[in-house]
Amino acid sequence: MPPAITLKNKVREDAVVRGRLLAALAGILVLLILLVWRLTDLQVVGHEHFITQSENNRVKIVPEPPIRGLIYDRNGVLLAQNMASYTLEVVPEAVPDLDATLVELGEVVEIPQGDVERFRQLVSRKRSFESIPLKFRLTEEEVARFAVNRHRFPGTDIQARLTRHYPLGEVTAHVVGYVGRIDEAALKRVDPVQYSGTSHVGKTGVERSYEKVLHGTVGYLHVENNAQGRRLRVLDRVSPTPGSDLLLHLDAALQGEALAALEDHTGAVVAIDPNNGGVLALASKPGYDPNLFVNGIDTETYGELSGSNLRPLFNRAIRGQYPPGSTIKPMVALAGLEYGMELATGHTFCRGWYQLPNSSHRYRDWKKSGHGKVDLNWAILRSCDVYFYEMAQALGIDRMHEFMTRFGFGERSGIDIAGEATGLMPSRAWKRAARNKPWYRGETLITGIGQGFMLTTPLQLAQATAIMANRGRIVPPRLVQAFGDLDAEQFTEPAAAAAALGLGEPAHWLPVIEAMEDTVHTPRGTAHRIAEGMAYRMAGKTGTAQVFGLAQDEEYDEAKLKRTLRDHGLFIAFAPVEQPLIAVAVVVEHGGGGSTSAAPIARRIIDHYLARELPGAADMAGKPAG
Repeated sequence: MPPAITLKNKVREDAVVRGRLLAALAGILVLLILLVWRLTDLQVVGHEHFITQSENNRVKIVPEPPIRGLIYDRNGVLLAQNMASYTLEVVPEAVPDLDATLVELGEVVEIPQGDVERFRQLVSRKRSFESIPLKFRLTEEEVARFAVNRHRFPGTDIQARLTRHYPLGEVTAHVVGYVGRIDEAALKRVDPVQYSGTSHVGKTGVERSYEKVLHGTVGYLHVENNAQGRRLRVLDRVSPTPGSDLLLHLDAALQGEALAALEDHTGAVVAIDPNNGGVLALASKPGYDPNLFVNGIDTETYGELSGSNLRPLFNRAIRGQYPPGSTIKPMVALAGLEYGMELATGHTFCRGWYQLPNSSHRYRDWKKSGHGKVDLNWAILRSCDVYFYEMAQALGIDRMHEFMTRFGFGERSGIDIAGEATGLMPSRAWKRAARNKPWYRGETLITGIGQGFMLTTPLQLAQATAIMANRGRIVPPRLVQAFGDLDAEQFTEPAAAAAALGLGEPAHWLPVIEAMEDTVHTPRGTAHRIAEGMAYRMAGKTGTAQVFGLAQDEEYDEAKLKRTLRDHGLFIAFAPVEQPLIAVAVVVEHGGGGSTSAAPIARRIIDHYLARELPGAADMAGKPAG
């Protein structure tokens, strides 16, 4: 049987083909419409957005930190400088996997865990396109190792940066201070825009107090990068403004001499030019190397410094608080003259102790046998305690408090670095507020010889001595003499506003200063041993501050005491008496009597300074004192 014949339906086939063509055409039209819409969206509607995004991928704005200002002493000695070093830096947004990159980088360059932690903190605070330092001061070997592996680390590179360095190290650590990496606390006190690109900020000393002056103004680079984030060229540049240089009143050589004079003792020395308040020396011993802190100190070293019983990080010159002992007796005598106390122009008899009326307690003099008949001059040059017990009793604590605060006791001096302690000038109101107890008469007596509750800083003692040297003219102490472009001699000098102590009778200064001069230059003066061969006239006052109290009949035996329980030795002085150029306060912790421990140090410092200032004293520098 023949196969069946299928007849084609041409009309139907044509209809199917047309339908498929129309469907294909409709699909093409839809796709074309979508393409046109998308092109319109990209090229017209989103033109500004995408052109900006494209430009941002190609061009970056990179902050350029300013050069930090330098710090000099009064003679042009460099105290803080900037040194070139290599820094490993990372741009977070250009790194595909930051965690993996940090691990791999650690295999090429040794990166301490502390550096990694600080880096992560900065990543969370800074913008992702900013270059963030990971490790400072790379060695030549580390630079070479990274250069070989550079292709493995997109967004990571080595930059040549300036890092802070302190040439004199420990000598000026407590004055100049140091810079350190910017942390959370520092970010709260700086402008984040001005510090974009800056990794360090002043932490202590002058570096912190004058941060705004030293830092300068940030600049910017418009940089063209390739697809890998590598810099191709700089399109535009807004130059940063360098920070101003600082010129200090500090005499670096005198500062070093003060530290050397303290030898193996802990303590402090402050020297001031009474004419302008310039701080010539602000020495605290022991000290530390500030360079250890610039790029992050290791945990072990910091633990040794912070845990040391000698407290090298503690600035004794402005923060140490000590009983002033007999160094305040000239001021108490002046108060007696000011308030018209009969004893100030008369005399008393010292039998070696003093008793309050209706009291059996004896307040002893340092000289057990007593001083006999004593007037103001003899009381100061021999440091008679009984005279000043009686003077304090006559004045009362209220008048003593009022008068002593005129000299700055119990108040910050206003020096231009942070951290100054207030000391303590006690009063009835203070004791009621602090101890919730009344004031007792015996406390007035011991305040009159600089014991009891009274505390002073070495800076306060030096400032009070400068006021005495100036016969009542008060000039706040200052470390910074000028700032600006010192090479171009374009600088600004901070104004020093002077005030007056305000004595009712200016002639009252004379007998007190004469007594201080006799303390040094007469055979019976407590500091007479330092006067031998002196080519100028000095006014001074010794002091000894008890570290612990003694019972009524207990004797002080230094030989039987541990060194940490021995008295502090103090001495204040200014010279030359007729035209003072320097005022000094010395505190020798556990040094014993001020006449033997502190006074020779003051002589050595004043000799050193006046050797340049007074031609006639030039041969005295470095000569043994008595």
